[in-house]
Amino acid sequence: MVRRASLSLGTGEEMSGNIREYLFIIIVLFANIIEGITGFAGTMLAMPASMLLIGAEEAKVILNMVALMVSSTIAVKTYKKINRKELVKITSLMMLGMVIGLYLFAVLPVKLLSVCYGVLIIAVAVNGLASKKRMELPAGILIIIVLAAGIIHGLFLSGGALLVVYVTAVIKEKGVIRATLAPVWLMLNTIILLQDIWFGRITFHTLRLTGMCMIPVILALVLGNYLHNKIKQERFVHLTYLLLIISGVSLVI
Repeated sequence: MVRRASLSLGTGEEMSGNIREYLFIIIVLFANIIEGITGFAGTMLAMPASMLLIGAEEAKVILNMVALMVSSTIAVKTYKKINRKELVKITSLMMLGMVIGLYLFAVLPVKLLSVCYGVLIIAVAVNGLASKKRMELPAGILIIIVLAAGIIHGLFLSGGALLVVYVTAVIKEKGVIRATLAPVWLMLNTIILLQDIWFGRITFHTLRLTGMCMIPVILALVLGNYLHNKIKQERFVHLTYLLLIISGVSLVI
């Protein structure tokens, strides 16, 4: 049985379904431009507003399929730079955490999850804005962070914000980080897609909306990659954190 999310923005009289869908597509476009520039936070940026517009479950299903397209594209282009040892380690730990996250998503109230998620987003963003240098953390703490990232990814497809703490501590080259994370998301999101198919969450509506997102996502990847090479990344990282704070607050209030 498919669980229907109760979280939404207004009623059908306040905002028609078509307007909701168009706003959702705009959010996906914008979030993936940011993803292309900074290399992270795309899904985390898109998820809060998407939950409010189309519901938590449909947002998760559609954004997962979009993320599969994005990660597979990056993985094909950057496979030569993959750190295979870290890929195996990260994937194994995150799969364990993701099982917990998928279970929690199925049994806990959407409103409670959304508030907790909003608080997490705000905490990650504030830490990102406040941090001036790379954090040195014990190996045990780093493992816990990867497990926690798996839980968050199982819940909201947004484990990257925590996982970046780990990968920046163990991998120094930015290109290797991006190349290694792409197949991680590809494998984990494929598992989530198979679960969505098994539980009947893939509907005509979710497939239609995913299809409508494809061209905007391609444009976003092209534009994001162009801006990544033209503009200082630090400015956009700070902008992303500020937008994440706004997104988190929208879920908490």
